[in-house]
Amino acid sequence: MATMQDNQTWSGRFNEPVAELVKRYTASVDFDQRLALVDIQGSLAHAQMLAENKIISEQDLQDIRRGLAEIENEIIAGDFLWSLDLEDVHLNIEKRLTTLVGDAGKRLHTGRSRNDQVATDIRLYLRNEIDNIVGLIKNLQSALLDLAQHHTHTVMPGFTHLQVAQPVSFAHHLLAYFEMCQRDAERFIDARRRVNRLPLGAAALAGTSYPIKRERVAELLGFEAVCQNSLDAVSDRDFAIEFTAASALVMTHLSRLSEELILWMSPRFGFIDIADRFCTGSSIMPQKKNPDVPELVRGKTGRVNGHLIALLTLMKGQPLAYNKDNQEDKEPLFDTVDTLTQTLRIYADMIAGITVKPEAMRAAALQGYATATDLADYLVKKGLPFRDAHEAVALAVRYAEQKGCDLADLKLDELLQFSALISDDIYGVLTLEGSLAARNHTGGTAPKQVEIAIARARKLLS
Repeated sequence: MATMQDNQTWSGRFNEPVAELVKRYTASVDFDQRLALVDIQGSLAHAQMLAENKIISEQDLQDIRRGLAEIENEIIAGDFLWSLDLEDVHLNIEKRLTTLVGDAGKRLHTGRSRNDQVATDIRLYLRNEIDNIVGLIKNLQSALLDLAQHHTHTVMPGFTHLQVAQPVSFAHHLLAYFEMCQRDAERFIDARRRVNRLPLGAAALAGTSYPIKRERVAELLGFEAVCQNSLDAVSDRDFAIEFTAASALVMTHLSRLSEELILWMSPRFGFIDIADRFCTGSSIMPQKKNPDVPELVRGKTGRVNGHLIALLTLMKGQPLAYNKDNQEDKEPLFDTVDTLTQTLRIYADMIAGITVKPEAMRAAALQGYATATDLADYLVKKGLPFRDAHEAVALAVRYAEQKGCDLADLKLDELLQFSALISDDIYGVLTLEGSLAARNHTGGTAPKQVEIAIARARKLLS
């Protein structure tokens, strides 16, 4: 297939060709060609609407359909020749279509501009990616639930300030990330409604004088509505920023979990082991098993956060309507999609391959006086004001520290020196299992409640 060396689409206005350096600087075809298939999808709907409204002939429509089908096959097969001289995906496809079907290809652009065309393409692309991402989030949630199902009674220390705070079940801890993922999915589903509005028909910025039916194109493409203002339709990138913000939140949640996986895998914790296929060794230290995937997730979170800031900065100084600045929206958006989808895919597999070490978790929960709050609650239930109970337990903890033992190891006569309200039923309260079982309410860490939470979560995914 021959390529065109000079852009005839708009060059009649100029007295000299674009400089080679400028051509390369302003071209986007190297990266926006990933929009090719949705560009064809949008063009087919636009052409059908034009024909239905007698703006182009039925024969033109049939020729356009035939030509675009051939181009689609060439793109899928990898046989399409992309030309830098034609700037972008839209002009490359239009030039090839004209070569294939003649004047019908030239008539396709009637009633639209590259401004509303690219805005439509990005929305079609992003709509598909959102659907894919929501599915990947659900896969990760399923992996979390599968792991949690086996560990409703596995006790680990819950932390605040990375200090031992209170005992929790490992399943309860995992379900916290299920909830984060659930909010993430909800955000994408909600953002999709704003993505799913049609800009096509806004033309360059003011609409078109042709008797088009934008609602018909929206119907053909599955858009829920049309953008109501032509200026806003071509210049708005809120939907891309909102998508990237939602992506940054997913990555932030996975970065937090990654930090915990890295800590838990350290011999200092020894709570879990990550499968070998997600780790690497050291070039000089043969004993090392490095958690590379979680570490990279932490790093790639900064990358996605950076894309969000880039898009916000891109838009902040632009007057209405379309500006060439907006060419810079695609690379951060595309990279956000790629980074997030790859991360979600690998993360679900990694979670499924985790080996849990309950004995190490339990041993850690027995350090740091994790049941101190349970002792305070016990005294309150016996009638002691909470602040007095807090003080009494703080003194008991100090005493146990000096003895080098846990609160549960103190004898009854030792505990009585801190409150006369303590009796021998205290030992049921000070056990790790007793602490968990006592928090038997919605959202609590009692195994019974965690099992209910897992069942509820599975229903959400069904």
